Amino acid sequence: MFPEHTLYSGRFMKMNQSCSCCGQSFMPEPAYYFGAMFISYALNAAYFIAIWVALYAALEEIPLTLLLTAVVATIIGLLPITFRLSRVLWIYIFVSYEDTTPYRNNIV
Repeated sequence: MFPEHTLYSGRFMKMNQSCSCCGQSFMPEPAYYFGAMFISYALNAAYFIAIWVALYAALEEIPLTLLLTAVVATIIGLLPITFRLSRVLWIYIFVSYEDTTPYRNNIV
């Protein structure tokens, strides 16, 4: 869905126009990925909970500044991955994938 070598570059949001295997358009309609924001929200909430639990297990008392710094740094650091994963999951919900590549005999 995304061009190679663009994950942690300024072009991490750039998408291919269509699938090179089956020709499926990655932009089926305008504003198609609006719903992917809800998946992104859920992923960011999971990051927050995971950081909170990890800090709670490591420290007796968690300073608010440490918690906020850890959450903001994690969310910004994982932004390209979260963005792409939410779009992939969103299109996966609504578009079924059929592999059209020929069967390869070298798979054991």
